[in-house]
Amino acid sequence: MAVNLEPVTHLDPVPGVRIGCTAAEIKYAGRLDLVLFEFCEGTDSGGVFTQSHFAAAPVVLARARQNENRAWLINSGNANAATGEKGELDAQEVCAHAARYLQINEQQVQPFSTGVIGERIPVDRMTQGVARCYENLREDGWLDAAAGIMTTDTVPKGGSKKFELGGETITLTGIAKGSGMIKPNMATMLAYLATDAAVAPGVARMLVQDAVAKSFNRITVDGDTSTSDSFMLACTGQATNDVIDGREHPLYPLLLKEVSDLSLQLAQSLVRDGEGATKFVTVKVSGGASSEDCLAVAYTVAESPLVKTALFAGDANWGRFCMAIGRAPLAELDPNRVSLWLDDVQVAEGGLMSDSYTEEAGSEVLANAEFTVHIDLGAGEAEETIWTTDLSYDYVKINAEYRT
Repeated sequence: MAVNLEPVTHLDPVPGVRIGCTAAEIKYAGRLDLVLFEFCEGTDSGGVFTQSHFAAAPVVLARARQNENRAWLINSGNANAATGEKGELDAQEVCAHAARYLQINEQQVQPFSTGVIGERIPVDRMTQGVARCYENLREDGWLDAAAGIMTTDTVPKGGSKKFELGGETITLTGIAKGSGMIKPNMATMLAYLATDAAVAPGVARMLVQDAVAKSFNRITVDGDTSTSDSFMLACTGQATNDVIDGREHPLYPLLLKEVSDLSLQLAQSLVRDGEGATKFVTVKVSGGASSEDCLAVAYTVAESPLVKTALFAGDANWGRFCMAIGRAPLAELDPNRVSLWLDDVQVAEGGLMSDSYTEEAGSEVLANAEFTVHIDLGAGEAEETIWTTDLSYDYVKINAEYRT
């Protein structure tokens, strides 16, 4: 069950965006699993993608089709990854089918897939589904889209914001999916944001590149990076704000903040819905010699199976934390300067268990559904924060039964 996360129930339409969804029976019968986004002419879009060397066929095509994009075609249930040249041809065929309905060039359709790795997509069922998606295109299709991209997620995830930009009211809406195989390097998930803000060509790509570092690249559930990660933003230009032509434009930081805030909300929702998660854990590392050192420690702790199982059990075991901190890939670490807190309970000071610490106080913190693990390295001024989960019996069960 998701940790303090309710299913999204309302998402604002974005002018210039229409969405159609259908059940194409890609893996399961009777559930939405194919989503078509259509964008108005003049839309600027951009994305960042998985760094996996086994990038899925749709990722290869989507990367190559970032200019003059007019549509996203997303399926769940099958990742179309590790399928070679045939997988790319399959994705091209389905995109070409969508392009004919939308009366655009097939190079303007970006494909995205998520689900089982190593199996080819059912092209016939998907092309038939594209026709139904086209018939279902409407401005208020965001909620169906949030459901249609889910795999092991327990709830659909999304959010909307309205804000002022240069005296104009702007709409920003986004959805995301991800529950397991969550790790930075483009976090393991799919996320789609759209806004009616007016930007020059290429600015959408700048926005996702700048927003991802502190959002989708700051989460981890199990330390595994997917073959299909994609984070996309479309700017339709239907608003009448002064056109933002680059990072130096005075409105760029304002738009970036809104995109970043929604991205962080969506990223944290993925962690809250981590496979089998019972705890939402903030890992803050301060006192680092560099941001890189802070992140190295944060991820080593957050991804340690021994730490994660202790968090699940509510066992405030200082030994597991010092083990993980000690094996982080740092050039130097003085254990005599390391301190650790669970929320405001100090567990360790100067590399040793604090004289004021009691197991009862630590266990009381870990009994909560949400808490912060704060580590101070005592080596500098750098500070970084990431978000993770515990590791429960259900995580094993979900992944052991994933294909059955």
